Amino acid sequence: MVVPLKLRLNKRPLMAPGTDTINTEKSDAVLARLMDLHPKKIDLSLDRMHTILQALDNPQNKIPPVIHIAGTNGKGSTTATLRAIAEAAGHRVHVYTSPHLVRFAERIRIAGKIIDEDHLSEVLERCERAAAGKPITFFEITTAAALLAFSEVPADLCILEVGLGGRLDATNVIDKPAAVGITPVSIDHQQFLGDTIEAIATEKAGIIKAGVPCVVGYQPKGALKSIKKAAKKAGIKPYYYGDAWHAEAKRTGGFLYEDWKTVSDLPGPSLVGDHQILNASMAIALAHAQKAVPIPDAAIKAGLGWVRWPARLQSLAGTNLATVLGEGTDLWLDGGHNPAAARVLKSYLRTVDPVERSITLVLGMMGNKDASGFLKPLTGLLDQVIAVDIAGEEGTASASFLAGAATDLGISGVMAKDVRSALTTIAEKANPERPPFVLIGGSLYLAGHVLRETGLFPE
Repeated sequence: MVVPLKLRLNKRPLMAPGTDTINTEKSDAVLARLMDLHPKKIDLSLDRMHTILQALDNPQNKIPPVIHIAGTNGKGSTTATLRAIAEAAGHRVHVYTSPHLVRFAERIRIAGKIIDEDHLSEVLERCERAAAGKPITFFEITTAAALLAFSEVPADLCILEVGLGGRLDATNVIDKPAAVGITPVSIDHQQFLGDTIEAIATEKAGIIKAGVPCVVGYQPKGALKSIKKAAKKAGIKPYYYGDAWHAEAKRTGGFLYEDWKTVSDLPGPSLVGDHQILNASMAIALAHAQKAVPIPDAAIKAGLGWVRWPARLQSLAGTNLATVLGEGTDLWLDGGHNPAAARVLKSYLRTVDPVERSITLVLGMMGNKDASGFLKPLTGLLDQVIAVDIAGEEGTASASFLAGAATDLGISGVMAKDVRSALTTIAEKANPERPPFVLIGGSLYLAGHVLRETGLFPE
């Protein structure tokens, strides 16, 4: 199935609280032109990538040592934690992630800071000229732009997050990374990666390379089998979760971490949720597996407290949307959109006392996601689902469809015009004896809209 690309261009300049206006019009114009270079959103191949990189004088060979991270769930949080740890050790770190939440520049972090708009426009235009009108996907040419920017600014380390899959992903052009990591694999993007967990894991394992340290997070049995097969073919023995490293949450807070190098009693990461202990542990294992830069234990402890990753169980307390609900309520945001992400949310929502609090999910999803599969783990926890359309996004699931999916699972499903209307409805019907706990979730696209409305722009 070919999915048309719909880039979220900014309709107005961004304004972050306490900062000057960020004018994205120039970069948005270039990005809009780049969308027309290939008719498909996703067309997995490395041929076009190698061609444009050669035209740019192979910037991928001039960047700092790379840690390459693939996986279905947790790779963004792992990337953010690893970056925080490396920066706490005093290193300058380039980072490439996707997708963005509010503005495209979030994807490219140069030596610790989001790329500025003038620099972004300049590297995009250089890549546009190098492409010379030849077919290349949007993700491929923007990845080339990131590598070009990274090659021209000194840094000590570069973290590349895979966009989709791994084997044929545009980021898979580094001959010998300092380390690679594969976070938990689950069913997602079947139309591109395969219908089974084994097939999907095989694509993710395509970043494994001979002679390169590899860290593997917790995996389902089928995924683990595929990863082990790829590792054997590459002639390496990865550091597997549960074998070479593991972590255990402490009842008193924090967690115990142990690997082939150390045993540590660590504070919990600043990111919310028990699953973040596994993501943090994955980052620590990668920090220990790579040999490019020194990372002392003190930096690991400090980095765990510094890490930030928007729209992953992010509190919206004190924002203009939280005021709609009023005092005594809770408002949270999460961009998870597949069944595995829902299981993580289930674990967190179980910490909310259902007698003391009502729990509502304000839900928006894209039409190519499994709405029923996402909602099923949450049955028995939610008092209601209020479904909304994701305004301005092509391919969004209709609010009526999502409300129906909830109802079919025995959850009270209703519709609202938008997030603010949903919150207003919750506030009007709230029982003061059982104040609302509200989670906005189901899509990173929806999360981006919410962050824009609240002014909590990623920094």
